[in-house]
Amino acid sequence: MSLDVRTVTASDYPDWLRAVQNGFLTAGSPSEDDVAERLADTDLSRIQGAFEAGRCVATFRSFAQRLTVVGGATVPADAISGVTVAPTHRRRGLLSRMMATDLAAARERGEVVATLIAAEYPIYGRFGFGPATWTTEWEVSVHRAGLDPRRSGQPADGGRIEMVDGADVRKYGPELHTRLAALRPGVVSRGERWWKRHTGAAVTPAHEKWTEPFYVIHRDADGEVDGLMVYGTDDKWGDAKQPLNTATVRDLIALNPAAERALWLFLCSVDWVTTVRSGYRAPDDLLPLLLPDPRAARTVSHADWLWLRLLDVERALEARGYEREASLVLDVRDGGGVAEGRFLLDVSPDGTRCVPTTRSADLTLGAGELAALYLGDESARRLVDLGRAEELRTGAAATADAVFRTGRRPWCPDIF
Repeated sequence: MSLDVRTVTASDYPDWLRAVQNGFLTAGSPSEDDVAERLADTDLSRIQGAFEAGRCVATFRSFAQRLTVVGGATVPADAISGVTVAPTHRRRGLLSRMMATDLAAARERGEVVATLIAAEYPIYGRFGFGPATWTTEWEVSVHRAGLDPRRSGQPADGGRIEMVDGADVRKYGPELHTRLAALRPGVVSRGERWWKRHTGAAVTPAHEKWTEPFYVIHRDADGEVDGLMVYGTDDKWGDAKQPLNTATVRDLIALNPAAERALWLFLCSVDWVTTVRSGYRAPDDLLPLLLPDPRAARTVSHADWLWLRLLDVERALEARGYEREASLVLDVRDGGGVAEGRFLLDVSPDGTRCVPTTRSADLTLGAGELAALYLGDESARRLVDLGRAEELRTGAAATADAVFRTGRRPWCPDIF
């Protein structure tokens, strides 16, 4: 039977959403309330589906997003999500067709990069994406951490921790997140629906279960809110009525090290909590070294997170900041053609300029490798050693690392 790959209509949307749920192994049909709420916040012109005999068998969605780059600027991004292909329709080129359509439209709209969170590593490299941020999760044994058991749950520097509710988070959270985005490359924008959904104020999809978490904020000595933590707990007890509860962080925003320290130490001071799960944090998060015994923080996962694809190399490279002055010619290979070309990146006291050039290349690399370098996390030297980039001028990789890399690793707190 013929396959019809097309833009989804409002009447298609319930079936499209059912296909998304099935693709992510959450079988069932979405509720009418869930469909209505999602539709109200959805640009149908950016949703594609593959249909056979009137039934959706593959899905693809994108939406507008802002991505923070090195230096604190943000660029318009084409955020890709909801990508599924039914197991009965694999290897028919459906994802390739939808991806090509989406990226062409994104470039036409003027979006500078495309972003996604990859469920499986091997899929997206062939479309010019590369892993631009990574994430680490720790499990802290509170009893082993070496913290003073007599400590207060309040910081000792004049700051204060307050328990709040979801309405307070919706009040303080968006501004805190905006301020965080100015500080950390890799952070992506959050809309109003994000805050509602993560504080229980939006309709919960039928395949998900909403459990109200605990919310706390940190105020500095002047009373300004500069930190937020959201966490949940289980209810586990051992023999002889010994509490063995785990607190799991759902979200933590800290605008400075003092707020970050205060929030982590607060959570490690909560009665009955013997284990803290950090949630997905930056690989260079302060948490382990905040503890007297860093070995109490055991790494339980470490993986790629935000994948990136440059759609406009010139605008992307001019948008971010750099650690030093340099002149570098990059020969970018792109099977999709979007980022193909040879570009002169010139960083000087007068500003940053990236333009096409016919000069001899210093470094040759693929679009995915450039994406991995873009936010400052990957090393050009390592890419050369792996055979994924070629150094055409001696010292070019070292120059690229000096220019691109950052003191703190980029981090994306969100999944989408």
